[in-house]
Amino acid sequence: MKLVEIYTDGACSGNPGPGGWGAILIHGGKEREISGFELNTTNQRMELRAAIEGLGALKYACMVKLYSDSAYLINAFHQNWLKKWLSNGWQNSQKKPVENRDLWEEILRLNQIHQVEWIKVPGHRDNQYNNRCDLLARTAIKKHV
Repeated sequence: MKLVEIYTDGACSGNPGPGGWGAILIHGGKEREISGFELNTTNQRMELRAAIEGLGALKYACMVKLYSDSAYLINAFHQNWLKKWLSNGWQNSQKKPVENRDLWEEILRLNQIHQVEWIKVPGHRDNQYNNRCDLLARTAIKKHV
């Protein structure tokens, strides 16, 4: 399996409001930037969308190091939230439906295809790739608003 690094970020102008996402895929010294826009969304949905689109851009199963500044995304794996949600019939600890279930289901599907290591990075600091993903997400919003 090839190793691919994916950096992701999402942004929203208002919450909810117009949103954008960005991802950078890195393999073999080459980089590919992708980004997109949604008219009425939330920041958390854009964080998840960035991961989905990054993983979805891979043409075959890969080992992936996915970097995100979203505690929401990373903690779902590191703190076993997804396992708990699944065992509770997609209810959270307050017995309410899990938000963004549609996106979480897509992430789980992609996570079964690829061997993903979910890595938390500090947001808006000195990580050039995280900063570029943030710029991609914000630029996607500006293009459409």
